[in-house]
This record gives sequence, C-alpha cells and structure tokens, in this order.
Amino acid sequence: MMKTKIIALSILLFIVSIGGAFACEVCKSKQPKGFADITHGSGPGSNLEYFIVWGAAILVTITLGLSLKFLIKPQENQPDHIKNSILDHL
Repeated sequence: MMKTKIIALSILLFIVSIGGAFACEVCKSKQPKGFADITHGSGPGSNLEYFIVWGAAILVTITLGLSLKFLIKPQENQPDHIKNSILDHL
C-alpha cells in the first residue's frame, strides 16, 4: 500500500515539475495549432512529420503504461517464469 502511494506521489511531482518545459510566447506563435504549448522552435512542417511525431508519442505512451504496469504488479508467480527456473537451480 505504501509503495503504491510513493509511486503515485512521484508521478504527481513529475507532472507538476514539467511546467517549466512549456514553450515561450514567441514560440507559441510559430507553432501549428495543437503543438502551440509543447516545445520551442518551429513545429512539424509536413504531414509525414506529423505522422512521425504522433507515432512516437503513441509508442512512448504505450511503453510508459506497460512499464508502470509491470513495475507495480510484476506477476512473476508462474512456475514456468524464467526467474523461477534460475532460482530452482541454485
């Protein structure tokens, strides 16, 4: 229970701390709609670049979700898990 609270608090602190990473006012005006507050500089210029950016964002989100899932509940209880096969030989 305590471990879950620590993880939740860490995630909350991370989300709050990224406020300084938003774009400045000049960069907001140069960004296309939808990317106005995300980053500095110019945004994606072509449709291919939009596809690459959104594809990467989706992959990162899936990876983060799966990482958190297996970090919180690793589910290593199966007898055929690789960890158990190594520990059985010790």
